[in-house]
Order: sequence, then C-alpha cells, then structure tokens
Amino acid sequence: MENTRKNNGSVLLMVVFTIALLTAFVVGMLEMNTEQIQIMRNEIFAAQALAIAEAGIADAFGEIRNDSSWNAGFNNKSFGGGSYIVSRYPLTGSSDPNIISEGTSPQGYKAKVQADITIGSTSPYVIRVDQLRINE
Repeated sequence: MENTRKNNGSVLLMVVFTIALLTAFVVGMLEMNTEQIQIMRNEIFAAQALAIAEAGIADAFGEIRNDSSWNAGFNNKSFGGGSYIVSRYPLTGSSDPNIISEGTSPQGYKAKVQADITIGSTSPYVIRVDQLRINE
C-alpha cells in the first residue's frame, strides 16, 4: 500500500505537465491562425483598393471614348465604399497620354494603376492600352 501512495504524486505531476504542454500548443496554434486571418484581410483590402483604382481607369476610358480631349479627371469619386482619384497626363495635345488612377479602399488601403494609351481618330474613340503599370 505504501508503494501506491508514492506513485499517485508522480502521476499527478505528469498530468499537470502534459496539460501545460497541450495548453501552450493550443495557444500557439490560435496565435498562428489569428496572424493568418490578418494577412488574408490585408490581401483582401489591398485587392479591393486595386479594383477601385481599376474602376477609375475604366471610368476615365468611358469619358475619353466620348471626348478624346477629356482631361478633367476625377477627385475622390466614390466607388464600392472607397474612392478614386484620376488624372490625365499630359493634359492635351499629345499622342501618348497617360491615365493615372489612385484607389483607396474603405479601410484606407491604397493602390495605383497607370495606363499609357493611344486614342483612335474617330468617335466613338477607340482606346488602345500600350502599357499598364500597377503600384509603381
């Protein structure tokens, strides 16, 4: 009987140690999952900002299709909960205009799209994208 009492204390110590190890493992896994979720959110918000910037480019193309000399741009035009700013450079008289759109997601993430374009000579004006740069 005396032998049984000595083993009871060591078994309890091993159980407590095992529970502590399992708790540390579970906490570590939860922390890794939380970080992965935040990384995914950041990617979603960045993609949302890029989509908003691309919407600004599409909006500018629509204006240019109607009027090839359009250069008014857009300033903080709302789209999808965010907004975009669109500029055209050089403003007029060049055969190689650039359209620059900067999109901001509702969470404040930013993206920039620049399109070097060539505009056709007859209305509705055909637009050819010669080069497209993203987040440069």
